Amino acid sequence: MKNNKTLFIVQAGIIAALYVVLTLFAQGFDLASGAIQCRFSEALTILPFFTPAAIPGVTIGCLLSNIFMGNPLPDVVFGTLATLIGCIGTYALRKHRFLCSVPPVISNALIIPFVLKYAYGMTDLVPFMMLTVGAGEVITCMIFGEILLNALYPVRQLIFADDHYVLPIKKASSN
Repeated sequence: MKNNKTLFIVQAGIIAALYVVLTLFAQGFDLASGAIQCRFSEALTILPFFTPAAIPGVTIGCLLSNIFMGNPLPDVVFGTLATLIGCIGTYALRKHRFLCSVPPVISNALIIPFVLKYAYGMTDLVPFMMLTVGAGEVITCMIFGEILLNALYPVRQLIFADDHYVLPIKKASSN
């Protein structure tokens, strides 16, 4: 039986959970927030290349991560929005395998520096923070994200296909 809605929700939920776990792991090393940040979870912004369920999955994961880390409300709202825009851009560029990791870098590099300035009161110049946030996003989205894309690409039908199948169980021989 094929139930696309259930599959969509399950995929989104698993992706959201992965995002939260990876963000909290990065937070343990003080890498998940600040002017220089490297959220390993941002590599998951490549997943809309494979499934539209990754858009709400990554977005909800980002929202929950920002809440769990106790981030200020502007960061919760606009940080999540930056990730959502990046995921939508990835999905829009899914036919361009090597360009689809660029939208999250751009959206975060343009939005997050203003969050850092106004929500956290950071005194660095916005262009400098655009550079540092953008560098972190290049590492996580374009490098780690492309590694993830290349690792998942050969098995994309098994993991993300809407018509999953179960391999038949081989019967034991009677010899």
